[in-house]
Amino acid sequence: MYDAVVVGARCAGAPTALLLARAGYRVLLLDRSAYGSDTLSTHLLHQPGVAALARWGVLENVRSSGCPPLARTVYEVADIRIDGYAGGVAGQRAKFAPRRRVLDALLVDAAVAAGAEFRERCRVTGLLRDEAGRVVGVEGRHGDRAFTERARLVVGADGMRSTVATLAAAPFTVQDPLMTCAYYTYWSDVPADAVELYERPGGWVAALPTNDEATLVLAYSPQSRFGQIRADPGRAYDEQIRVTAPALYERLRSGKPVERLHGSGDQQNFFRQATGPGWVLVGDAGHHKDSITARGISDAFQQVESLVAEIGSVLGADPAALDAALARFGEHRDATMTPGYQATLGVARLAPLHEQRLALLRIVRSDPELTATYLDMVAGIVSADALYTPKLLARL
Repeated sequence: MYDAVVVGARCAGAPTALLLARAGYRVLLLDRSAYGSDTLSTHLLHQPGVAALARWGVLENVRSSGCPPLARTVYEVADIRIDGYAGGVAGQRAKFAPRRRVLDALLVDAAVAAGAEFRERCRVTGLLRDEAGRVVGVEGRHGDRAFTERARLVVGADGMRSTVATLAAAPFTVQDPLMTCAYYTYWSDVPADAVELYERPGGWVAALPTNDEATLVLAYSPQSRFGQIRADPGRAYDEQIRVTAPALYERLRSGKPVERLHGSGDQQNFFRQATGPGWVLVGDAGHHKDSITARGISDAFQQVESLVAEIGSVLGADPAALDAALARFGEHRDATMTPGYQATLGVARLAPLHEQRLALLRIVRSDPELTATYLDMVAGIVSADALYTPKLLARL
């Protein structure tokens, strides 16, 4: 019997297994995909996520993978260009944008080194329950072989379309409409040394240096255009970049895409009930939002640390104590994730630019201290209230 079976071995599941194994628990980590496989992602790790990797001892491995640190951010909207550096958190001022085949593998390696057991290409098909209905394990298939594994806790870390959430009948507690569609690919011979963000009404573009000296370029459009875009996504991708980030578009003319175009129009916005008797959801399984603010990985890391802090001393205790700890995690998740969720929905509307917002950004760009605070807000380090200092208010 395991203390925990963690379903999903990416940016929520692998660190959950890592931290629980380090706490001395017997952990089984399952994933339906192959080790080192890729997945749709914006890749970006904001500074809170980078700080988590540093605490776990994984950050140096990310650096060693050839993924460059991105201390500088350039943000262009209308006639405004903000070019500066975040204040950062826990000594981390740079962001990173590692390929997911790199980051996820490093996290699995760390979990295994900590003592977790890992099985790839496993598909969970059911939850085991006791006479009272409490979840006490999983059943599934590993290749042609059926298996059952019992555990004190089943952790669903299996993404937006979570099988564990479906099997546990976890209800949605908040749902909002789809807002954007996004397409991206990787470019060679397009040098970049910063996080580049470009905004206009109806469009958002980002360029992020990643592994293998490549630059990831993402283009966002309103969900209302998805039907038209998916008829010819390559043309729509090029056009969105040309209109939203013309200088970047010219740079791309000297480069070449090194992979096919990836994309999705299914960027759901929701919270699910986080826990129930014997089960918990972490990362995108329990809470997902549009990827336009690239908060998903960093938020998953925050949830993982919160979950392990709550259950770390009671996972082997009586079920009532575990359930109480899980409930506290769920309350904390909702309280801490809601502000970023609402902010993301605001960005994902790709709405017309209000003059009041542009006036604020013009003040921010002229002051390095305000620029640092603004970029900290973008990274989820501080709330929007932190930006409204006496210095800013005096100039508005």
